[in-house]
Amino acid sequence: MTTAACSPIKILNALVPESAYKLESTVAYGKLARQKLDIYLPKNTLENSAPSAKRKVVIFFYGGSWDSGARADYKFVGEALASHGFIVVIPDYRVYPDVLFPELMADPAIAARWVKDNIQLYQGDTNQVFLAGHSAGAHLAVMLAVNPEYLAKQSLKPTDFAGVIGLAGPYDFLPLKSERLKTIFGSDAEQPKSQPINFVDGKNPPMLLAVGKKDNTVWPRNTYNLARKIKKNNGQVQVITFENYGHIDMVAKLAKPLRGDGELLKGVVDFIQNTPEKGVKLSRP
Repeated sequence: MTTAACSPIKILNALVPESAYKLESTVAYGKLARQKLDIYLPKNTLENSAPSAKRKVVIFFYGGSWDSGARADYKFVGEALASHGFIVVIPDYRVYPDVLFPELMADPAIAARWVKDNIQLYQGDTNQVFLAGHSAGAHLAVMLAVNPEYLAKQSLKPTDFAGVIGLAGPYDFLPLKSERLKTIFGSDAEQPKSQPINFVDGKNPPMLLAVGKKDNTVWPRNTYNLARKIKKNNGQVQVITFENYGHIDMVAKLAKPLRGDGELLKGVVDFIQNTPEKGVKLSRP
C-alpha cells in the first residue's frame, strides 16, 4: 500500500464508516514534527457511559519498513477497534533517515509514556493499555515489551502494559541483505541488538502473535521462533495462524470492507477482552 493521493489505502479509508468513533487528531506527545498522534474514541464511550467508566486502550504502531508511514492512513484500524469499544491511539514516529536504530525506539516509548499519563482524560484505563503493531510497527511494539531499556528511559517497564499484539512482525530477521536495512540497524556487531528474540526472558506481558502463512515479506518463522523462545522461558504467548493471508492481509483484513469472515479482528478483540489486568496466565494453544 502506498500513500499517493489515489492509493489503495486512501480508497480503503474512504470506504470505512465513521459512525463508531470520534477522532481527536494531531495531538502532540512531544515537540518534534513527527511526535503527533490520533485518538479514536468509541462513540458509545462518549454517549452511553458514565463519566467514571474506563475503556481498554490500544496503542497501534503502523509498519513501513522503518522508513515511512503516516497515522492518517490507518483510520481503518482505529475504526475496527473503536467499534468494539476500545480507545485506539495511533502515533506517528520518526523514521529513517531522520533516526537510526536504536533511536528508532525513542518515539514509541515517548508515545507510550504520553498515553499512560494522559489517556484517563479520554476515559481510558491506564492499567489496561495494550501495545500493538503491524510489520515494522509490530517490531517496535514487541521490542518495547521484551527489552526494558527503552521504556526505562520513560520511567516505565514492560509489565506496565496489559498485553502486546504483533501482526506479521519481524522479530528474528538476521542476516540482513538490504543495504538500507544495514544502514538502519548498524554493523554486524550491532545488529543483534535490533532483534526482539534476543531479549526474551519470559517476563513479557501477555502476547498475541498473528501470522499469515503466505507472507513473503516477513517470513512466518519470525513469529514461530519468537513464540517458541517465549514458551521455552515460561512466558505468556498465543499464536494465531492464517493459512491464506499475505503480509498486507495481516493488517488490511481489519478493515470493514476487506474483513471477510472477520477472523483476524476477532482474534485481536478476543485477546484484548480476555486478557486480565494482572496475574492470570493465558492458556496456550
